[in-house]
Amino acid sequence: MIQKARNSNYFLAGIVSLVTFLVYLPSLQNEFVNWDDPKYVFENSNITSFDIPLFKWAFFHFYAANWHPLTWISHALDYAIWRLNPVGHHLTNNIIHAINSFLVVVLIIKLLEIHKERVIRDASTTFIDRPAMLMVGGITGLLFGLHPVHVESVAWVAERKDLLCALFFLLSIMVYAEYAKFVDKETVQEKMPPRFLNRDYLFSLCFFILALLSKSMAVSLPVVLLILDWYPFKRIHSVKHFWSIFIEKIPFLSLSFISSILTILAQKSGGAVKPLEFIPLSTRMLVAAKSFIVYLGNMILPIDLIPYYPYPKNSSLFSLEYLSAIVLVVGITTACVVMTKKKKLWLSVWVYYVVTLIPVIGIIQVGGQSMADRYAYLPSLGPFLLMGVAIAWSWSRANALRRKSATLKLCGISAFVFLSTALIYLTFKQMGIWKDSITLWSYVIEKEPESVYFAYYNRACAFGKMGKFDKAIEDYSKSIALNQNNSQAFVNRGLIYLDLDLVQLASADLNRACELGELFGCTAARYLKK
Repeated sequence: MIQKARNSNYFLAGIVSLVTFLVYLPSLQNEFVNWDDPKYVFENSNITSFDIPLFKWAFFHFYAANWHPLTWISHALDYAIWRLNPVGHHLTNNIIHAINSFLVVVLIIKLLEIHKERVIRDASTTFIDRPAMLMVGGITGLLFGLHPVHVESVAWVAERKDLLCALFFLLSIMVYAEYAKFVDKETVQEKMPPRFLNRDYLFSLCFFILALLSKSMAVSLPVVLLILDWYPFKRIHSVKHFWSIFIEKIPFLSLSFISSILTILAQKSGGAVKPLEFIPLSTRMLVAAKSFIVYLGNMILPIDLIPYYPYPKNSSLFSLEYLSAIVLVVGITTACVVMTKKKKLWLSVWVYYVVTLIPVIGIIQVGGQSMADRYAYLPSLGPFLLMGVAIAWSWSRANALRRKSATLKLCGISAFVFLSTALIYLTFKQMGIWKDSITLWSYVIEKEPESVYFAYYNRACAFGKMGKFDKAIEDYSKSIALNQNNSQAFVNRGLIYLDLDLVQLASADLNRACELGELFGCTAARYLKK
């Protein structure tokens, strides 16, 4: 019976995974985009050979303001197979995302089964039955696989790191769940020290290391494991229990600390970290509070998702958007705490959501964005689980009503089909935004015409490569109007003027680039004078 149940879990997960893979097939038609893809893939000479020097470079160099060796190795492997054919690179992303959707289904069902075991052990009857478990797991997996908020992580080749990190993050939790079950059976009644040499514990630690080597966002995993120990594993019953279980996490926490230091050093080496004098801590806290709510809103109503959310120019505690965000964060936290005695799930999910977002919420500000859809890849698992539980609960309530059961079920199925179709449509639409550089930056410009200067710059670069010099000059000019210190825009526009024999205009741009410290601009300007 156990094997049969396992097979049904895998069968359901396989269906979800296959649907996810098929929905993302249109992304294989997408090209590389000129946003990180050049640094990561088609202009990265470090990944062109799969050998010992590659591994040395991946592990011992900060490149593109990041340290994620496994991600570089993954791109190098893709290059070895596909060279610069974007189809292969997109296919790899698609496959990993489909595998992650598979793991989500299996993991959610596993957590629900462990919850059921603990409930039975505690002589309670408040657990969901087997069909409901499958429903929750399947719906959570479908939401994870099909939701448009994840398109950025899948359709953008440079975001391979999100997918790899999530893959090993989920695997680490899955084998840790087996460890928690083993320890519960063997040592709950005995006061034994943590079993650091347990096979599942070591596998969990190894998968965690691989997650950190893919993307440092995995640093939140030790806290996530503590949340699971509290609920649904129910291993924490007192302060004494907490400290004994906390000791288990010391190797995980140590690795998180090391990864955090390496990441900060890498970001600083690339000039990506914004100092406090540029963005005060109070502003960061306000923007973070708003982001917590906006991410939730995007998961509930995924419309108008933008590849780049510019950092707000003005933020005030007394403005409605920030004050309401703080009230909502405090209100949700308070409600979850109040409900803890009856429903621990809510607080567990909310803390998971907050904890997994904290590394990228902007307290340590990296880059010029206030938030990004890709940051929600792992955090979204919590809200999606709640949606799955809500749908399963509604279905069970419909079963309990004999007279109107069939009608309610039909309405429920119709609503599910409608919502699934809507999600797939929005995901298709979002994938189209990443078709190529022109499409991507045209969409960003449409949504934020006066905020993202480098959207015009990047689109101008794409137009220039296509030989559409008039459009390139127009976009470079707009980029310069939004950011007078964009030296590279002056250089590029100057070179186009030079190609068009507009020497005076070229000289003015190259001299301005030289004034801004662009060495190539100085060299080119001196050449023109001669």
